[in-house]
Amino acid sequence: MIKLISLGVLSGAFFSTTFILNEVMSLEGGHWLWSASLRYVFMIFFLTLIILLSGGVKELQSVLKLFCCYWRFWVLAGSIGFGGFYALICFSADFSPGWVVAATWQFTVVASLFVFMLFGRSFPKRIWGFSLVIFAGVALVNFANIEAFDLKALLSGSLPVLVAAFCYPFGNQLVWEAKNGNHKRVPCIQSPLLNSVFNKVLLMTLGSFPLWVVLVLIIHPSVPSSSQIMNTALIALFSGVFATCIFLFARNLASNSSELAAVDATQSSEVVFALLGGIFFLKSEVPNMVSAAGLLLILIGLSLFIKYQKK
Repeated sequence: MIKLISLGVLSGAFFSTTFILNEVMSLEGGHWLWSASLRYVFMIFFLTLIILLSGGVKELQSVLKLFCCYWRFWVLAGSIGFGGFYALICFSADFSPGWVVAATWQFTVVASLFVFMLFGRSFPKRIWGFSLVIFAGVALVNFANIEAFDLKALLSGSLPVLVAAFCYPFGNQLVWEAKNGNHKRVPCIQSPLLNSVFNKVLLMTLGSFPLWVVLVLIIHPSVPSSSQIMNTALIALFSGVFATCIFLFARNLASNSSELAAVDATQSSEVVFALLGGIFFLKSEVPNMVSAAGLLLILIGLSLFIKYQKK
């Protein structure tokens, strides 16, 4: 369990670059749709290169064949887990600072439990308590800084993130069920290709593209700047490739719903890294005592997951 938690926290560090760089792009006037969609364009490039270097052309062809065989499933999982999730995250960046988005995003810790229940998975009731401790911590971080911002803007930035908090675990759980489960409404994809997180992320990334095409055709965003293109490339590398692959690798190692919930709970570390990044790179204020108390609760919640799994 310590290994799972450590991997999850490491992925949280990389994930936090999303909130910081999205805030930078929003302040520069870049359209949220390019911030979202260009990330996945770059991810295609990075992941293809990684797969070619590690497995060669044959493995890449096998991955593409697997996508074609189950394209409906991958479009559904990718559109929800990657497309819907990140489109809402980037949209919210136009209304709220990075730390607000990062803090509100931690509702995914609780949302993941509802997703597990939706798929018929069970876990000890105390898992709810651990998750709520973590969520209380991020709520304190949020509350400690709410007075400095307009409430309307906060709600406009928070509500989309709350929806995104359900999209991400739902898409990931669809893939987990397809690989490991026996859900009657999810196709069984018993392919060794899914043992590689790079293959899995590429499949979901490809699946998200129909959504991006539809959104671009409907919204017609202005041409992105060179700075926005560069920042989305960095997000694609750090968050899209490094963070996502580490996170899904940790989920692959999980053997039951409790361990899956623990891995998903480590995403709460993102708010810590987002705050630190804001302080060092965006000159944000140092967390006050209430924020510090919230960060402490997050650490306590993660510790409870580890302690319980050791018993």
